[in-house]
Amino acid sequence: MKKILDIITAKMEQAFVDAGYEASFGRVTVSNRPDLCEYQCNGALSAAKQYKCAPIAIANAVAEKLDKSDFSMCDAVMPGFINLKLSDTFLQTYLEEMRTATDFGVEKIGEGQTIVVDYGGANVAKPLHIGHLRPAIIGEALKRLHKFFGYHTIGDIHLGDWGLQMGLIIAELQERQPELPYFDENYTGEYPETAPFTLSDLEEIYPTASSKKSDPVFAEKAHTATFELQQGRRGYRAIWQHIMNISLPDLKRIYDTLDVHYEKWLGESDADPYIPDMVADLKQRGLAVLSEGAWVVPVAEESDKKEVPPMILVKSDGSAIYATTDLATILQRMQDWAPDKMLYVTDKRQNLHFEQVFRAAKKSSIIKAETQMEHVGHGTMNGADGKPFKTRDGGVLRLETLIGDMTDFVRAKVVENKIVDDSEVEATTAKIALAALKYGDLSNQPTKDYNFDMERFAAFEGNTGPYILYTIVRVKSILAKYGAHEHLPMQVPANIYAKDLMLAITKVGPALESALKTSCPNLICAYIYELAGAVNKFYHETRILTEEDKALQAGYISLIALAKNILETCIHILGFSAPEKM
Repeated sequence: MKKILDIITAKMEQAFVDAGYEASFGRVTVSNRPDLCEYQCNGALSAAKQYKCAPIAIANAVAEKLDKSDFSMCDAVMPGFINLKLSDTFLQTYLEEMRTATDFGVEKIGEGQTIVVDYGGANVAKPLHIGHLRPAIIGEALKRLHKFFGYHTIGDIHLGDWGLQMGLIIAELQERQPELPYFDENYTGEYPETAPFTLSDLEEIYPTASSKKSDPVFAEKAHTATFELQQGRRGYRAIWQHIMNISLPDLKRIYDTLDVHYEKWLGESDADPYIPDMVADLKQRGLAVLSEGAWVVPVAEESDKKEVPPMILVKSDGSAIYATTDLATILQRMQDWAPDKMLYVTDKRQNLHFEQVFRAAKKSSIIKAETQMEHVGHGTMNGADGKPFKTRDGGVLRLETLIGDMTDFVRAKVVENKIVDDSEVEATTAKIALAALKYGDLSNQPTKDYNFDMERFAAFEGNTGPYILYTIVRVKSILAKYGAHEHLPMQVPANIYAKDLMLAITKVGPALESALKTSCPNLICAYIYELAGAVNKFYHETRILTEEDKALQAGYISLIALAKNILETCIHILGFSAPEKM
């Protein structure tokens, strides 16, 4: 289904042709003066130079050629603007097509294409903290947005499960329990099925071990353990498997609470088998060169305006680093899924890292020339005071604690205001809290830092998730009282509030497409805030359930039902849903 602006532009282009001018002058834009008109065309001003004619004369000639049944206003005004307002008939016809089309007629521009979204980046054996919030919810929203547009989507958490933290845990465990069979190189029996530590033990072991990294003796043990794990030492692989078995269920539990779901739970360990052959190939083809004892891939380009250092492939001590693993991960993904696009959602401070890796992947032909690679670098979430978010003792706040604090805050409001019956408090609270948390984050441009303000995010008024939910619930209540409404035609005599709502509804396709092209979920938030505002103004200024004209009432119901469906679709893309009551 064509976007409404494209349809109007096509009509304007034809009017220019019919008036004797080139069609290219007929571009229509949304008016920046909504008090004067809804759309406008400034093409007559440009045409005047080519045709040596007064722009107002051209504008008048073109306006005369427009089909007046499509426009309630098509005025030529000085010095040569063409101001437009759509007719009720035109809007009703367009909205009826939206209402009956799949997904409101939004074009599925991603059909037949595969995208891998790399987001989350959790480390096993370590609890999720607030730094994991943004990549999780931004990545989930972008994945769902691509799926809406028809892409085959694969979300991969890309676990940190193969680096030094594993060696640190092994070394610390050996100091505490040296008698365990995992540390006996001559042991040939079966290892215990039950891990020698619990999740809480693990969460204490890692920071303790990490604090010893400055001890050269312990650091050497940890590095050796990491190397031997990666080389396949049997006992260390068994410990690694215990860590995975204990960590992953807890990670999944917390991500489930956030309504974040990955199709693949792969990690650095899954890319490790690809590294030796990949490195050998890059060396053999001369793409990797020696530099101060390390093997690097030069990725600088002549067009660079600032220095882009080579990507380090293998350090001088022979070890691989993150860039090596990330390049091998791209190789694995291309072999397994052959994606058309890969999207990485991480802290924006990793921009240079991914620029180097993407260039190396392209230079080495690991990816095809047409494969799209994009890094969505996000900013930092700070406290309400604008300073880095810390616990009272100065530590990093656990993500589970943040979710719990928001849930407790919302629950108190739900109970205090008696929003729902006691039996529905927990389910309703969970939905509102998630909307407050996610919308509070996603309404900000991904690259920008923002301040976390629980009271503002959880407010039922203003540009917040709960306000969007309240709008949806209000419409649900009206529709429930009205009864069956699914097949009512879109026949709405457009008073000013109905007209504003109808125009807001037509913007859903362009808003979602802009969010897709820019990887900015905040554009969806801005759109649904505008739409929710139009819904509420219409509700306050229009008799709906008390309207005596049944045909008019049916049109109103059809209009708000369409708006509700759009709002629900958009919040699903953002990663939350509305309760039945609120």
